[in-house]
Amino acid sequence: MRILIVAATEDEVRSPKSEVGSHIPGLKTQDSGLKTQDLTFLITGVGMVATAFALGQHLANNQYDLAINLGIAGAFDRNIELGEVLEITEDTFAELGAEDGDEFIPIDKLGFGTGVYKPLAKLSDLASSANLKTASAITVNTVNGNEASIKKITGRLNPQLESMEGAAFFYACKQMNMPCLQIRAVSNYVEKRNRDNWKIGPAIKNLNTFALNFLKQLA
Repeated sequence: MRILIVAATEDEVRSPKSEVGSHIPGLKTQDSGLKTQDLTFLITGVGMVATAFALGQHLANNQYDLAINLGIAGAFDRNIELGEVLEITEDTFAELGAEDGDEFIPIDKLGFGTGVYKPLAKLSDLASSANLKTASAITVNTVNGNEASIKKITGRLNPQLESMEGAAFFYACKQMNMPCLQIRAVSNYVEKRNRDNWKIGPAIKNLNTFALNFLKQLA
């Protein structure tokens, strides 16, 4: 199985990338069962534009059996613990549409496209022992950190998580009809910006641990 791992930053995939090691064809790292000819990492940069461009450019010349987007996210849902890893089953371009006074008209309603995307694969179908909670997410250009905007977006879409890349990843994979998964670890709650409350380190650690275990199961 040829797998593409997509992330916005190096940190979000540092452990799996280190485990595989050098991108020498045929190299097999000690005890991992992962081979570099079966696994490719694509670091896109942060944001939906960077993600869509990098992924589209890469997939134009490369074919895979599965693409996995790994990253951190903010949580609207306080029932989700900081550091928790979740499978995203629906992602929405939250800002794609038009304003009509106080009303927001999504791109679907305008008749110009689709704003909601779902993965073309399911985690449990690929590895029966890979068991994660599922969540819905939105993809934004501006991370929410204002009480008024948080109230507005939760009232309109009621998302559980937000990221800056997820829906763009789903969009690109759908254009190529490629099986895909999005896995997110929660680094913070969506609130007024307060870095002291963030748990980026534990979120990335948990994300990487899950990714390594899942990839080894596939191998």
